Amino acid sequence: MKVYKAFAKVNIFLKITGSRGDYHEIVSRFMVVKDLYDELSFVLKEEVDARENVFKIIGDFSCLTEQNTIYKAYLALKKATSSQALETLTQTHALKVKKNIPAFAGLGGGSSDAATYLKMCNERLDLGLSLSELAQIGLIVGADVPFFIYGYDSANVSGIGEVVEEFHEELLDIETYTPKVEISTPRVYKTYRENFYNPIDAFETQRLKEMKSIDALKEMNPFQANDLFESALQGYKELKQHHRSGFHFSGSGSSFFRVKSST
Repeated sequence: MKVYKAFAKVNIFLKITGSRGDYHEIVSRFMVVKDLYDELSFVLKEEVDARENVFKIIGDFSCLTEQNTIYKAYLALKKATSSQALETLTQTHALKVKKNIPAFAGLGGGSSDAATYLKMCNERLDLGLSLSELAQIGLIVGADVPFFIYGYDSANVSGIGEVVEEFHEELLDIETYTPKVEISTPRVYKTYRENFYNPIDAFETQRLKEMKSIDALKEMNPFQANDLFESALQGYKELKQHHRSGFHFSGSGSSFFRVKSST
């Protein structure tokens, strides 16, 4: 049984550059957290389950299967490929997920799981899809999924998440801390648009895209680095008591992170 790792990520910085309809356009540096990951594997269904011919996930999830990003990835892949092999796999095997990445945390756990599932199916079923094609399917599931499809350690992500450009730099040893505050990303973005909307210009966007992550963390405080931090604090008052000195804020939260000390 092959086990696949679905890594977490942090947003070194996350800045709003504009809007596209109901969506916000961003520029963000995504970096993988190598010591935090979910574990995914295909396992044979019990005989009684196999007769049901339904998609089955085995794991500790708080949502219904229909709301799970992995299930949404399955539907998107099914629509894109009409693969009979995918249907056969779904009938005979369940997807087992060992969850280690906290949910509603700004660490990309759901997106990483969905991306990893798509790559697993592509490999196991010999679908022959390129990473670019998988990323297009993944974008239907969520804006962060393409980053995890490409598998870069560090990347500049822009647009609404569909533009992923590898950034060559040393992977930082990142420590994360996630308080038990479940944050709604749509709610945080709504609060941002109503109260804090102030997109950066093209010059600042380009400057950030060229900056090493370690330098960005040294130059910017948590409010400067993440445009969503203030709106998250406004929407979730209890979040303030969890912020520790030296920690930055990832995504729409609720996780904080810092580079581990070398001493």
